[in-house]
Amino acid sequence: MCCAAALATLDVIEPLLPQIRDHGAFMQSQLQQLRTRHPVIADVRGVGLMIGAEFLVPGTTTPAAEYVAALEQLAFRHGLLLLSCGRSTIRFAPPLVISRDEISAGLAVLDTCLTQLDETFGFAAERA
Repeated sequence: MCCAAALATLDVIEPLLPQIRDHGAFMQSQLQQLRTRHPVIADVRGVGLMIGAEFLVPGTTTPAAEYVAALEQLAFRHGLLLLSCGRSTIRFAPPLVISRDEISAGLAVLDTCLTQLDETFGFAAERA
């Protein structure tokens, strides 16, 4: 019974794989662009739509744990649910059927929140 359920799940997921790969690559490229504007983002990594962004105090190897906590709260107030993973990483795991427009909308909210927090934490000057 369990194997039949697993095979049925694969029948549903398999046709989505090209879209998942495409949208994952798009999301990673957009996060990399955010990384160039927000030095607190130290790394972006992942496979498909399971992506992590690591946040470090700019110019150091110190985890930006307080920044990540503040980002979770601020993003939530703007309608974007983010979950941390570890001390200073945000895990992005959107639905497998997410659209590019939805990804762009979510990342626009993220950019707004990052800009505000960069000012609050004094990281905005690091961009120059």
